[in-house]
Order: sequence, then C-alpha cells, then structure tokens
Amino acid sequence: MKWLASYPKEVKVFLLASLINAAGSALMWPLITMFIFKELGRTMTDAGLAIMIHSLGGIVGQLLGGALYHRIGVKRLIVGSLILNALALLLLPYGSQNWHLFMGLLLLGGFSNAMSMPAIQAFVGFRFADRRGQLFNVIYVANNIGVALGTALSGVLAQISYHLSFVMNGFTCLVFAIFFFVYLNKVEQQEGGLHVHKKKSAAQGLRVSTLLMNYRIYLFMGLGSLFLWLGNSIWNNGVSPYTISKGAPEWHYSILWTLNGILIFVGQPVVSWIKRVCAGSSQAQMAASAVFYLAGYICILTVHTYPAIVGAMILTTFGEMLISPAIPAFISDHTAKAAPFYLGLVGGISAGGRVLGPYAMGVLYDQGGLVPVAWLSVIVAILSLSMFVVHAWMYRNKVSSLPLSL
Repeated sequence: MKWLASYPKEVKVFLLASLINAAGSALMWPLITMFIFKELGRTMTDAGLAIMIHSLGGIVGQLLGGALYHRIGVKRLIVGSLILNALALLLLPYGSQNWHLFMGLLLLGGFSNAMSMPAIQAFVGFRFADRRGQLFNVIYVANNIGVALGTALSGVLAQISYHLSFVMNGFTCLVFAIFFFVYLNKVEQQEGGLHVHKKKSAAQGLRVSTLLMNYRIYLFMGLGSLFLWLGNSIWNNGVSPYTISKGAPEWHYSILWTLNGILIFVGQPVVSWIKRVCAGSSQAQMAASAVFYLAGYICILTVHTYPAIVGAMILTTFGEMLISPAIPAFISDHTAKAAPFYLGLVGGISAGGRVLGPYAMGVLYDQGGLVPVAWLSVIVAILSLSMFVVHAWMYRNKVSSLPLSL
C-alpha cells in the first residue's frame, strides 16, 4: 500500500469511511431485483418499474444536490441527505409489506442518496485540487473494495434474510453521515469555516441559464453516460433473472459483483497501462470505456453460458474503471467553482439511463428472455461510444468559457 502512504491522514480516514458505506450499499442493491422477483413474487416488469422509480428520485437528487451546494452549505447538504437515505433504508423491511409504500421508500432513497453524490465529489475536488484526478480514482477503488466485501456477504445474507441486507445498508449509511458530521465540523473549526459555504447562486454568481448554454462541457458527456448506464441495466434486469431461471443459486449472481469489486482493485495496473498507451485524456478514457462495455454486451449476446457472463463482467468492469473517475475529474478540471452544478447536471442526465433501462429491459425480458435485452445493451453501447466521440471532438483544444476566477 505504498501509494496510500503519500496521502494525509484525513484522506485515509475518508477512504475508510467510503469503503464501509460502499460495503453497506453492496449488501442490498445487487439483490433488489431478486427480492422483488423471488420473495415478493412479482414480474421483472415490476422489478424494472421499482428500480426506475428509485432512479427517478436519483435524477432529482443529483440536480438538486449540485444546485444547492453553494446555497445551503456542504455540511448540511451531505449530512442531511445521508441521514434521510439511512432512514429510507431502515424503513424498507416494513415497507415491503405494502407495494406502494415500498416504491415510495425506494423513491426517497434514490433521491437522498443521489443528492449527496455531487456534493461529496465537489468537496473532494475543491479541498484537494492539486491531486484531485488521482484522488477520484483512489476513492473509486476504495469504494469498490467495499463493494467486493459487501457483495461477498450479500448472497449469504439473502439466504438468511433480505431484510437484514436492508438494515445493514441503512446502518452503514448512518455511520457515513456521522463521519461526515464530525469530519466537516473539524475542518470548519480548523479553517474558521468551510471554504465552500457561500450563500450565492448555484455556481457563485453565474446564472443557471449561462451555465446551461455552455453545452460542450456536459451535454454529449451526459448523453454518453445515459446510454452507458441504460445498457448496464442488463445485469439486474437480464442476467439476474436469467441465472435464477436456470436454477442457479443467488450466490452465482452475487459472485459476479464480488469479481467486479476485486478486479477494480487488482486491475489498476492494467488500467494505468491503457491510459498510458491509448487513453491519456479524460475524453479518451470515456470513449475507451464504451468500447469495453460494448465488447462485454456482445459476449452476453452471442454466448449464453455462465463463463461467458463472467467474461462479460470482466470486460465491462474495465469500462467502469475507465469512466467512473474520468467524468468528475474532467468536470472539476474544466468548470472551476461551477463544478458542483455540472457534477449534478451530468449525474442527473446519466441517471436517466438507470430510469429507462430497468423498465425497458424488464418488459423485454418478460417477452423474450435474455436475447432482446442483450441486443438493447449492444445498441445503446454503440450510441454511448458515438456521444463520447462527439464530446471529445467538440471539446478538442478548447477551454471552458466559464471564468476560472469564480
């Protein structure tokens, strides 16, 4: 762990807290489709609708989280949204007795969880501006170590109780909220106030209409992410019911996500090599990501076996490793103090894929099984690659039109 030694203590504590929170999240979300499909006895269309409702809340949360960052302050925004998310998660076991209440809690959870995301990313980008690109990747790796740990437990917990997964997720989210409350209080005391808490407009003096007009920064990148996450719904709304229909136990599915988390940790040298050889810029990393996702979906489409699905997970994981740090790094590097707004905006656009994907794939799976679902993933991966190429072309050799002295 020599790479970790160069970071200050507060970063190491932050990484540990992120890891614990990610582990808690991983206990639940890979199994939510199985819970609706198997425990509640509902169709994949219903499961897709539930995840769509959760993602709709996520769109509103992303947009609002980015817009409120400079208005209400980072501490109230992050801590408040995390507490709200923990409450929704802890109530889910009771809500599962009533379908409409269950859907409402999923909506609340999606909203509150997403509202904290642009705020946390922006805070990291502002506080560690000199090495934020590297730190975004380190946080991403730490989160996915948590995912690996969580998913390793998720299949076991599902055999005991799905409700236990809900409670554990809510508990770890609450711990994360407490960590941020203590941490941000400490920063506030040391620095005489959080440097980003200024009650001005969403981007400190710039009007929203002005920010939206600078479409080269966000539009095609956001659309590319939308198509990417739409296609990625194949795991919950195609592969998950497919493995169940073949009589495979839940752990066959959860092991895929464990592989995902482990590969994100051990595969970093490969990703570093890819960046050195052919994807040096953030724009190139986004395009390369779409290529890996496309290759994985083609693998699922052409070979309907569990080993092929494992191979597809490996390919799409490399795609995930390339794009997840690239987007916040690009926005933070090119939008100055307007970063919270654009992080929320791009996150909101990309969350549209999580809204459309589960329901569309749920309907397709109910009608024709895995094949039409895989075809949809292949098509939208091609569209995603096209959008990232357009983004790179339109933003070539250009700098943001936003004043960097905001």
